[in-house]
Amino acid sequence: MTCDEAKILLHALLDNELDAGHAREVEAHIASCPACAAEFAAQRDMQRVLADADLRYTAPASLRARIEASLPQPQRQRPTRRSVLRGFAMGSAVSALAASGVVAVVLRQDDQQRILSEVVSAHLRSLQAGHLIDVVSTDQHTVKPWFNGKLDVAPPVIDLTAQGFTLVGGRLDYVDARAIGAVVYKRRQHVINLFVAQTASTEHRPPKTQTMQGFNCRRWGERGLNFWAISDLGADELAEFVDKFEAAMKANVEG
Repeated sequence: MTCDEAKILLHALLDNELDAGHAREVEAHIASCPACAAEFAAQRDMQRVLADADLRYTAPASLRARIEASLPQPQRQRPTRRSVLRGFAMGSAVSALAASGVVAVVLRQDDQQRILSEVVSAHLRSLQAGHLIDVVSTDQHTVKPWFNGKLDVAPPVIDLTAQGFTLVGGRLDYVDARAIGAVVYKRRQHVINLFVAQTASTEHRPPKTQTMQGFNCRRWGERGLNFWAISDLGADELAEFVDKFEAAMKANVEG
């Protein structure tokens, strides 16, 4: 980690906003760099001074009274029979949706969007200098064993160089507050991060492409694993990558 990279992350370290892996990297850099250690100590002292200072201002009660007096006063209306019936109907509709599982689907979609946002953030972090790869190799038989012992299930690592997608290595990353594997490929100068996480579901989920912050992400599920392939490649080329990866993975299983 360089000084420029560390200085960007010092505030996040102070506020406990870094994941465990990046926090260890910054702390290790601080321990070996007097300049960054001094900057970190100065920021920590400033944080302590601001925390101890009485900076809160309490507005006088007269100001609150004047503001409330200037606001339009709501008019109370007695509930009519029609409004009561409408409320019962709305409650029944919500209950019916919940019983049918629609509400649960909405919640799952929200959760998927949150995880997609974390995947995009992990992809962006990886593009910083020195963050892309923990194990550098174009040999799948070197990359896959590297994950053993670091994760409960090592991600599948497939060499797709002949198909136009070069395997360059792998690393550990953090998504949804847990460690997952990231297998890294390149297509020309474009980086493809393939994030792989274990899941309790063994059902097949067909690939689906979404776009966030200018990146295309194609996600799918297979054999107890969730996959997210993310890149600034066009959607068609990313879909081609996923199709070739799936085909090769299926051939390996059947073989």
